[in-house]
Amino acid sequence: MAARKPTALDASVREKLLASAIALFTTKGYAATTVREIVESAGVTKPVLYYYFRNKEGLFLELMRDGMLRFDAIVERAQQASGPARGRIEGLCLDAFHLFKQNIPVVRVLNSIYYGPPQGAPPIDIDQMHHRFQQQLKRLLVEGRKAGEFRFPKVEDAMWAVIGVLNIATEVELCHPEMALSPRDLRRVLGIVFAGIDAQPHGETLRAARKRKGVNP
Repeated sequence: MAARKPTALDASVREKLLASAIALFTTKGYAATTVREIVESAGVTKPVLYYYFRNKEGLFLELMRDGMLRFDAIVERAQQASGPARGRIEGLCLDAFHLFKQNIPVVRVLNSIYYGPPQGAPPIDIDQMHHRFQQQLKRLLVEGRKAGEFRFPKVEDAMWAVIGVLNIATEVELCHPEMALSPRDLRRVLGIVFAGIDAQPHGETLRAARKRKGVNP
C-alpha cells in the first residue's frame, strides 16, 4: 500500500507541536518540560506527538534540524559565491545574522544546553557548526589577502575581529533587544574591521585617484 501523503492538517499539527515545544523549552528548559505539557499547549493528544515525532527527543531534534540545514546552506553558498572576498564575507555574516534573528528561541534553548547544566537533551554538535563557520571565514580572508584586498599578518586575528562583530550583534539582540543592530548597522560595523585590514587604506586610495587625474596630493 502506498504511503500516505502529508496533508495541510499534518503540517498544521506539526507546527503547533514545534511551536509549543520551543516555547516551553525556552521558558522551562528541556529537562523540565514534559510531553504532557507540550501536547496540552498544542491542543493535541500524546499519541499525536508520538505519531509525528516518536518522543520528546525526536521533537527536539526536528527543531534543531531545520536551522542546522539552513546554516549549512549559508556556509556552502559563501563557498560557491564569486566576486571580491569582502562582499562574500559580508554576505556570510549577514546571512548568519538573518538566520539567527529568525530562530532566536531555538538559539536560547541551544545556549542554555551548551552553557548550562546538563539537561539530558539529544547531543547537538554546536562546536562543529562554529568550526565550519570559522574555517569558511578563514578561507575567504586568505583569498582576499592573496587577491590584494586585505593585509594582515595573521589570518586568525582578522577572523576573530569579524566574528567578534557578529557575536556582539547577536548578544545585543538576545540581551538588549531595544539596542538591537539592523543589517545595515552590522554592515557598517563590519566596515570598520575591513578598514583595518584593507590593503589600500582610504587615504592611499584617494591619493591614487588624484594621481590618475593629474591632481597634486
